[in-house]
Amino acid sequence: MAWFLSNLRYVAWTALAVGALLLIYFAMGVAGFGFGDPGFWEAVWRWSHVLVGIMWIGHLYYFNFTQIPNMPKIPDEQKPAVTKVIAPAALFWFRWGAMATLITGLALAGNQGYLLQALTFGATDDPSFAVPKHILIGIGMWLAIVMWFNVWFIIWPNQQKALNIDNKYPDLDAAAKAAAGKTAMLFSRTNTFLSVPMLVAMTGASTLF
Repeated sequence: MAWFLSNLRYVAWTALAVGALLLIYFAMGVAGFGFGDPGFWEAVWRWSHVLVGIMWIGHLYYFNFTQIPNMPKIPDEQKPAVTKVIAPAALFWFRWGAMATLITGLALAGNQGYLLQALTFGATDDPSFAVPKHILIGIGMWLAIVMWFNVWFIIWPNQQKALNIDNKYPDLDAAAKAAAGKTAMLFSRTNTFLSVPMLVAMTGASTLF
């Protein structure tokens, strides 16, 4: 068993396969959904959305509650292990987790038939703003979109500068790197703040209405 658990690829791909088989068995074999039924795809998109959302928000919390607060405690000669190895790898899963979360979330809303209603906070309902679920899920979706934008267009570009990822900014001076790092940190902290009401809106819309 150790040989299996020691290989992350084995663990990850096998876990995905087991999860997919479990979903297919209960969706098709127990609940009776067909491959073309919206209910089957709701289960697929919801599972995928939660899975990649954990990847995204998990890394967001890792940066804000673990890496950033503890970096000052690390001796300078040891910091490159974090900034050159761990942080770039974490940023990869962080930003692509954000992208996958956005895509699967929009796909789930489209599958459920409330994508436009949610994005307009229920303005397109008849009468307008009469469906609390559409208002609440809309708040959650827009908070998530803002967070996704921050990741891809503010945090990631500034982290590339601050850490010189892929050697894109070899000539950037120390002051510019520090400024980029601070900007990335502030927007990452902003996303940490937004993540709590976002999750309340997302989970509340699915359970309260």
